[in-house]
Amino acid sequence: QGQLVESGGGLVQAGGSLRLSCAASGRTFSTYAMGWFRQAPGKEREFVARINWRGSSTYYADFVKGRFTISRDNAKNTMYLQMNSLKPEDTAVYYCAAQIRSGTDHNSFGSWGQGTQVTVSS
Repeated sequence: QGQLVESGGGLVQAGGSLRLSCAASGRTFSTYAMGWFRQAPGKEREFVARINWRGSSTYYADFVKGRFTISRDNAKNTMYLQMNSLKPEDTAVYYCAAQIRSGTDHNSFGSWGQGTQVTVSS
């Protein structure tokens, strides 16, 4: 899959928006389903959203449905996560990864990026 690099994190007030990007190197990005996860301090890494290789099918964790939108641009080797109506509980390091087997647990994904910090103030 190559290297994945997240960007776009930052500090935002509750109710605000951020757009995260995940840039992929290598030639096989468009052949993989991709996902976003997050990990808050003291908590396990949790699934946020997934998108299929073509971008035609998406799946979200219940806690982000209606607020977050996952998308991808295979021509740019980039995946995005548009986050709206952010809440303090969305504060976490957000990671992108390539899906290597079926499932939404973190073991079903690989080639993890280094993560980008999202902090939502109340």
